[in-house]
Amino acid sequence: MKSIITLLFILVSSFSVGQTIIEGTVTDKKGKPVTGANIYIDGTYDGATSDETGHFSFQTPEKGNQVLVITGMFFEDFRQDIVVEGYKVQTFVMKASVNTLDAVVISAGSFQAGDNSKVTALKPLDIVTTAGAAGDIIGALQTLPGTQTVGESGRLFVRGGESDETQTFVDGLRVAQPYNATANNVPARGRFSPFLFSGMTFSTGGYSAEYGEALSSVLLLNTIEEPEQKQSDIAIMTVGLGLGHTQKWEKSSLSVNLSYLNLKPYQWIVPQNVDWNKPYQSMSGEAVYRYKFNSGMLKVYAAFDHATFDLNQDDINLPEPIRVDTKNDNLYFNTSYKGMFGTQWTIQTGISYGYSHNKTAFDVNGLKNAENSSHMKLKLRKGFSDRFKLTFGGDYFITDFNENYTEPTGFNFNSGYNNSIAAAYAEADVFISKNLAFKAGLRSSYASVLEEGTVEPRAALAYKVSPKSQFSLAYGDFYQTPGQDYLKYYKNFEHQKTAHYIFNYLYNTDGRMFRGEAYYKKYDNLVKYDGITAAFDSNYSNAGYGYAQGIDLFWRDSKLIKNLEYWVSYSYIDSKRDYKNYEYEVTPSYIATHNASIVTKYWIEDLRSQLGVTYSFNIGRPYDNPNENAFMNGKTKAYNNLSLSWAYLVSQQKILYFSVSNVMGADNVFGYTYANNPGTNGIYARQAITQPADRFFFVGFFWTISDDKTKNQLDNL
Repeated sequence: MKSIITLLFILVSSFSVGQTIIEGTVTDKKGKPVTGANIYIDGTYDGATSDETGHFSFQTPEKGNQVLVITGMFFEDFRQDIVVEGYKVQTFVMKASVNTLDAVVISAGSFQAGDNSKVTALKPLDIVTTAGAAGDIIGALQTLPGTQTVGESGRLFVRGGESDETQTFVDGLRVAQPYNATANNVPARGRFSPFLFSGMTFSTGGYSAEYGEALSSVLLLNTIEEPEQKQSDIAIMTVGLGLGHTQKWEKSSLSVNLSYLNLKPYQWIVPQNVDWNKPYQSMSGEAVYRYKFNSGMLKVYAAFDHATFDLNQDDINLPEPIRVDTKNDNLYFNTSYKGMFGTQWTIQTGISYGYSHNKTAFDVNGLKNAENSSHMKLKLRKGFSDRFKLTFGGDYFITDFNENYTEPTGFNFNSGYNNSIAAAYAEADVFISKNLAFKAGLRSSYASVLEEGTVEPRAALAYKVSPKSQFSLAYGDFYQTPGQDYLKYYKNFEHQKTAHYIFNYLYNTDGRMFRGEAYYKKYDNLVKYDGITAAFDSNYSNAGYGYAQGIDLFWRDSKLIKNLEYWVSYSYIDSKRDYKNYEYEVTPSYIATHNASIVTKYWIEDLRSQLGVTYSFNIGRPYDNPNENAFMNGKTKAYNNLSLSWAYLVSQQKILYFSVSNVMGADNVFGYTYANNPGTNGIYARQAITQPADRFFFVGFFWTISDDKTKNQLDNL
């Protein structure tokens, strides 16, 4: 026995000869010990784990120059070159990782939605569960601060900007025609079904250098990455029919939606304030194909829409109504790829094509126009470390627009334009710590139709003052080519431009969020023209200017009452412009100084139902009354809209849904149209611009068929 012990002692002693002890302590920047950190020699199994005091110790037979690696949860990886024989006991200080869930984020000017969003103000299902939104993405966004309720348009107006100052992107690629066809003072709807989108970012200003050609905001829609399962969806509605199907394979999937809308049966029952000869009808569809590679995802998205309508519209300047008969065909297609390569490199690239054709008869006169647009995109991103990431890339936009106006007399007038825009950008994300980060970028573009380039600096800073709250600042210059209503007649414009200044406070905890934001926008080079409307013989210039400033407040809570989720938004805006044919700088007709919304959603367990209530209010909007000396001196009455929705779970996969907008039947007036000339009494006659119907009723039955027999469309209603 003694000889065995002696032998073991000799073996251990011989093994220990030449071993070096690596010993030390691991702390954070405040000197607190880091427990559970892994410490090892790179490329070997020699290592240890730090104890509750941060201390570690291990032996290694390695010699010479080596790399000591320390890793720990919530900390950046630490690497240090050492010479094993000369190593001395020391303390290692680790930096907090900036990729933790509680790290600071740039939040100024941006509302995000998506399961992966750190700062979620609006969830994907909110787009279609908001009472009064009628399943329209834009309708849901109009309950957020910074937006204006422009009921006669239905489009997105943001912080003093018109609707064409907001650009829409699907999977990073621009959509040139994001709204359905409509007639004057009849609200439009967004073209896209929310059912195919998993995430959304709505920027009210100060957005990334990646995006341009927008003076006010960008709306970014991201299609679903990977569906959960194979399923089919059937919808029977008072306004039409819907059919959807998703097929899933090992590495790919295909989702298809088809929709047929016909408002004629509905309008037999519900009185309308519009004289329809042929109510709105459309056939539309969308499809997304996805293929998952080992290091990326390829998506192909396509959408089409064919719509017709025919109505009689009163014109205060004519004794008889004008018959407006419209046919619209729209196609949008994009293909995109997003993936990783090399060491911390990502790539996003793609191309989109959009086509829109309108054929409209105004009594006996005809108007046809067609727009072909395309967007090519390449974006690269390199992560040099957790603290520094660089994004750079380029865009190329092509637009070809032509229009033809004819009269029975033989008069014929053609107009249009061709424009290509080349842009390049670079942007750096720098995380000084998990509490302090900034973003700095530069974008430059050149528009062929203007023969002019731009240089657009962008910057943002965020500082986390506590585990639940932070401040953000953002600044940016933004340029946009004048719209087709002007370019089709006149080409010698300059870029319109704005400068955005934003200060943001964000409080975000589990189930509750508060956002407060103050902003200032300065406009220059806005389009001006003479005459009643922009016409081929108008005199055009870039002499317009203006500003917008205000405060936006947003509160969301799902903790106050069980099964209740609600949000409250309020906006104050002070904005004036001298543009178009304005006589001088005044508040534009689409702006209400005070806007507020309350949105609630309550799940009633015993009734297997979800109740939705939305109330929206804004004070009156200005309008110009030629019977008064002062320009734009009139003010409409306040806007009120109370809407309700009820979703009843008939069975696990069958839902009955009911909603009504403007329950109280408020007679909302959005402005007035005045005669071009006074009557015999010297007074200019006027005509109110009102809503198409006092109320909008909707009833639908939704049936889902899926493999798990539990999936339903309640989240989409």
